[in-house]
Amino acid sequence: MAAADGGSRLVRGKARLRDFASRWTGTRTFIVSAAAIFLLLALSGALHPVAAVVSFFFLAGIAATRLMAVGEASAIRIGSTRDEDASALGGGTAMALLDRLPDPLVVVDDAGHVLYANGAAEPLLGKSVIGRHVATVLRSAPLIEAINAVTRDGAVRTIEYTVPVPVQRNYSAFVAPVAAQGGPASKQILVLLRDVTEARRVEAMRADFVAFASHELKTPLASLSGFIDTLRGHAKDDPEARDKFLGIMADQATRMRRLIEDLLSLSRIELREHVRPSDAVDLFGVVNDVTDGLTPLADQYGVEIGVTAPASLPKVMGDRDELAQVVQNLADNALRYGRSGKRIDISLAPDAKGGKPVVRLTVRDYGPGIAKEHIPRLTERFYRVDPAASRARGGTGLGLAIVKHIVNRHQGTLSIESELGQGSAFSVLLPVAPQY
Repeated sequence: MAAADGGSRLVRGKARLRDFASRWTGTRTFIVSAAAIFLLLALSGALHPVAAVVSFFFLAGIAATRLMAVGEASAIRIGSTRDEDASALGGGTAMALLDRLPDPLVVVDDAGHVLYANGAAEPLLGKSVIGRHVATVLRSAPLIEAINAVTRDGAVRTIEYTVPVPVQRNYSAFVAPVAAQGGPASKQILVLLRDVTEARRVEAMRADFVAFASHELKTPLASLSGFIDTLRGHAKDDPEARDKFLGIMADQATRMRRLIEDLLSLSRIELREHVRPSDAVDLFGVVNDVTDGLTPLADQYGVEIGVTAPASLPKVMGDRDELAQVVQNLADNALRYGRSGKRIDISLAPDAKGGKPVVRLTVRDYGPGIAKEHIPRLTERFYRVDPAASRARGGTGLGLAIVKHIVNRHQGTLSIESELGQGSAFSVLLPVAPQY
């Protein structure tokens, strides 16, 4: 587009130069004709030679002045045109504006080669994409098909597509033809992408909240309603029954509060799952803080919590509050479901994954263990190995789902090992923070 603008300016400049040249030719003819006339008048005696010379130079000066004025005007017109083109929305100014757009924008030619990609497109497409075929940089079959369809028929299209890895992202793509400088036969395709991941997750979470929360809250609400009716009725004058029912009602209210807190926590984590944390966190300090808070509950259950870690443990990339929630949920699960083993071991150790340094966090209990068929589903929302026992222990079925999403956000991995009668071990691998 910039080259085409430069070509049009060159054409206009040449036209004005041709106009100036034609005016110079006319002026030159006028001066020669005037010189011949004054020469004839001087030779015939009709005009004094000195007067003829003076008159000739006077007319020639007027003609030269007029020609210079015409030349200056042409130069001014050429310069002003250049200034107008520079101030118009084109060239470097347009590129700078497009680079400031928050959404990725790509322009391809009718052969599918990338002509332009703005700054917001670089994290999605990578660097050095100019000249490459769009199918090699936008690896989405629905989007490529939409671009090909717009190239064929010129109709504007808007589609949504999903990028499944490394974390699922949803995009809305606006694909439209743009008339190029070459005329109707030359076509360019504009592709404007908008990340709608957050909006789709909000919609999904709203649907999940309605479905899951209504199911999980139904039982405690029914219990509360039943006990309230009983206390209003024949048990209103029975102190023993009243105390018993009030205790059960308090437990059910606590269960509902914990369920709502876990649902809200899971929603917040899912909203930020695609945003990588950037802080360096001392995981050993996080573990110590969590175990200090769990000590009263461990003493109540008669469980000993042991923590082991090397003298120098590297920091991990993470969000301290979320990592504390991971340790809290894993240790709390071990206390609730593995307390019969009377001991919980939390260990930290440097490790490696795919040739990159990581820190391994392992929470091990010595309780009844988990059957292998349940292990793949433990991180599903509201999945419970024993629903009745889980509810009796105050579980919401969301603790491991929260752990999974936090670990995903931290680009880590979660693994579970368990044998019936031998207890369970939950291990989390987290990337080490860069050393500066």
